Amino acid sequence: MEQGTFTDQVYQVVARIPYGRVATYGQIAFFIGAPRSARQVGNALSHTPSFLSLPCHRVVNRLGRTAPGWTEQRRLLEGEGVSFRENGTVDLARSLWRPEE
Repeated sequence: MEQGTFTDQVYQVVARIPYGRVATYGQIAFFIGAPRSARQVGNALSHTPSFLSLPCHRVVNRLGRTAPGWTEQRRLLEGEGVSFRENGTVDLARSLWRPEE
């Protein structure tokens, strides 16, 4: 991972999440070498300037839940072909980004 602030590193990883895939907050924290910092990843993303045009909608929690109250996130993900389960969570078995593959 390229050096930079924690937030810069989060943005670099989020920018790499491919269309039609999702990553979890914890997964992003792991990728930047801070595996116990999932909440800080969420905090960084909640303050992302809109001009960066990052695909923040592709980040979900470890259970595949979208951000609370953000119905736009689900709409965007469905538009990319991301699968959802009956309980409303993302089907991580089908849609989780695995950069090592």
